[in-house]
Amino acid sequence: MEHVNASSRIPWVVGVSGASGTPYAASVLRALIDAGEAVDLVVSRASRLTLLDETGISFRDAHWHEDLTQWLARGADGKPGTFGGLDLSDVRYWPAGDLGAGPSSGSYPVKGMIIVPASTACVAGVALGLSKDLLQRAASVTLKERRPLIVAVRETPLSGQTLKHLVSLDEAGAVVLPASPAFYAGATHIQDLVDFVAGRALDAAGVPHTLYRRWEGELGGGSRERRD
Repeated sequence: MEHVNASSRIPWVVGVSGASGTPYAASVLRALIDAGEAVDLVVSRASRLTLLDETGISFRDAHWHEDLTQWLARGADGKPGTFGGLDLSDVRYWPAGDLGAGPSSGSYPVKGMIIVPASTACVAGVALGLSKDLLQRAASVTLKERRPLIVAVRETPLSGQTLKHLVSLDEAGAVVLPASPAFYAGATHIQDLVDFVAGRALDAAGVPHTLYRRWEGELGGGSRERRD
């Protein structure tokens, strides 16, 4: 893969918060990389606990490249080595505590930001403009600069306060995208359900992908695919 000149590099910021659903983040990251997009990655402190619980992987600042490689190779069912061959040369990692990082400033060029999964605490922080860590700060910058912000909220049920926060984000210009898999695409594996949500996030970002079978206006397409 040809390296992009640093001066012309305009990445997507991917923020991973502490909600359950780290396979969603992995699917989005793989698809962005496959599409040739540059990525700036922010992994919150809370999400490291979730990642450890869901995958057994400890995500470390000093060894992020090694840990990210291991994470992205893992399937949604937890099986190691499911995916491989990813070129991470255009992925940049920023520690969540680094409030002086590139994405903390509006003058740092990015295409937009995807928060996946987004916890209710993260939703509240962004909606209220708290900027308690780099993830929240980068999201606030994305909104104020009128760049695309996709918030893949992963929680159920939703409290009234969280619903109010989500309405505030929608009114501020963000795309509120609940992590709700659909079944019309002929899912036969947990990875299919994960990829559907990741694909919808990428649709909202305008990034091409082939993560799921699109609706073509014909009933029974999913069942036919399973029979085939």
